[in-house]
Amino acid sequence: MPRLFVFLTLFFYLVLPSIAHADAGEWGPFSKRLELSRFVDYWKETGAPSVADIRNLPDQAWTRNGSDSVSLGYGEDIYWFRVKLTNTLKSEASNFLEIGYPVLDHIEIYREVRGKLLEPLILGDKRPFYDRPIHHRNFIVPLVLPPESSTTVYLRVDTTSSMQVPMTLWEQDAFYAAEQARSLFEGIYYGIVLVMMLYNLFVFMAVGERSFLYYVGYIAAMPLFLASLHGVAFQYLWPEATWWNDQSIIVFLNLVVLFGGAFSIRFISVTRKNHPWLNRWTMAMIMTAGLLALAGLLIPYRLMILPTILVAFVGCSTMLMLSVVRWLKRDPAARYYTVAWVFMLFGGIVLALSKFTMLPRNLLTENATQVGSALGVILLSLALADRLNREKKKSFAAQQKLLREERKARLAQEKSLRVQQEANALLEERVQERTRDLESLNEQLLELSATDPLTGLKNRGHFDKKFQADVVHAYRFEETLSLLVVDIDHFKSFNDTYGHLVGDDCLKMVADCIKRHVTRPQDLAARYGGEEFVVLLPDTPEAGAVRVAERIREEIQKTAFRVSDQVLHLTVSIGVCSCAPARADATKALFACADDALYQAKAEGRNRVIANTQAGRDHAVCQA
Repeated sequence: MPRLFVFLTLFFYLVLPSIAHADAGEWGPFSKRLELSRFVDYWKETGAPSVADIRNLPDQAWTRNGSDSVSLGYGEDIYWFRVKLTNTLKSEASNFLEIGYPVLDHIEIYREVRGKLLEPLILGDKRPFYDRPIHHRNFIVPLVLPPESSTTVYLRVDTTSSMQVPMTLWEQDAFYAAEQARSLFEGIYYGIVLVMMLYNLFVFMAVGERSFLYYVGYIAAMPLFLASLHGVAFQYLWPEATWWNDQSIIVFLNLVVLFGGAFSIRFISVTRKNHPWLNRWTMAMIMTAGLLALAGLLIPYRLMILPTILVAFVGCSTMLMLSVVRWLKRDPAARYYTVAWVFMLFGGIVLALSKFTMLPRNLLTENATQVGSALGVILLSLALADRLNREKKKSFAAQQKLLREERKARLAQEKSLRVQQEANALLEERVQERTRDLESLNEQLLELSATDPLTGLKNRGHFDKKFQADVVHAYRFEETLSLLVVDIDHFKSFNDTYGHLVGDDCLKMVADCIKRHVTRPQDLAARYGGEEFVVLLPDTPEAGAVRVAERIREEIQKTAFRVSDQVLHLTVSIGVCSCAPARADATKALFACADDALYQAKAEGRNRVIANTQAGRDHAVCQA
């Protein structure tokens, strides 16, 4: 009897008042928070009615919601919502009307107080965050209720997301107190995820195991998805990016499936050898999620949300199935994994079912994903740590076995090592001597292979390598590179007249004159072929290159060359090209530029220096 009396008392005090006020949204002296969903009427918009038309609609045109959540699912319809509020106080009540679904696209709010329509408010996640009257992740509307009167609120909602319009009337102090608790809850959740993400990232960097990297991708995508869905990301990360605010939900949810599937395959060893069909199915799911994530950057939210939710549901179910199968196969890692995914998938499935109106929208369904994912993240981190610990134990046992075997081998080797040490020392000395001899010979061979035997200058092969390297360097650092092409005037007739031996002496004399004016370590003088020489001057402007060329030309002209009883004076023509290469492979074009200048010098009478910068630009090798 006492128990029956207590039950009846609770029934009368708790149930009957709610039944008595089921048709009225009353704000009384003890009201702090009032859930308005059961007081809401809705009407599906037809045509293009004005707010006056909506106010004049008969009561029978409206449909009473009558449940604890306003959830009409996905669709392209536009809905009007009406809620009547009565202030029973003898004083004015300053309240907040909270619309607790932050991904609604467009909301028009009209307030009718004592028959007078106030100025409308326009809200929605298609408008910049800072346009809201109260900067909050949800839509907060200041609402003043006159004393002992009724206020009617009309809402026009147009959205591509789920048509959920949960409304709560708050006393302002109560709202801020509840908001502190919600902020603390979210801070704990995101703090847990951030710590686990950094921890697993550091472990990946330490051990190089890709399972940790996939897991970091998963636990990074999950909170970003939830932050986008709950409006936290719009508030703190991209308050002006209205387009991305919708698309981010698509992208991050598909990345959750992608990284979660990749992590599952690797962590619990679902390979093509042991589970070929499950592996292929999971890989197909991962590829589908990846394609949808890419498509989320291009295709509108309204076309992507239903396929994304379907893939997420199938993906979550698949990963749960994988964990169960591997647990039945007695995989040690599957134990933690299965329990973790039960928590995470429970939250994900509950959230998906609430979006399809199969479950009511309430505190449990809205926060199940966060609670489940937080517990799952912790358990999966423990699973990864357990796996790492088991692998360390196996590695340690193997190392201990190897150490025991190594000790036995060392005892047998110590005797032979003493004998070998002396032989090795003697052999090492001989090897070092031979190595030094070989290095010296190699240096001599390299020098001989890069030197023209007649003139002592570098040969064409060495010049080609140095020329290519200097062009790349000049292109990278935007430096001016100068090339001189030197040709002895009338050398063929000189050679025919005095013979090849005298011609060789002539080439040596010209080479010596060139050497005396190419003095910097980075400069290069080489015999290019026959009577033609080249001089490479890195980081040298045209004026400096022309001065060097003129000095070479003047010295050769002044140098007396004795042939028998005759004293001859030779002349040279020099073509100069100076520019900062516009390409890294401009060697041929740069040489052609200098060669054109050489031919111009010969055409103008020989024994002169011609600089041809414009030709370099014509050859498309010089930067403008």
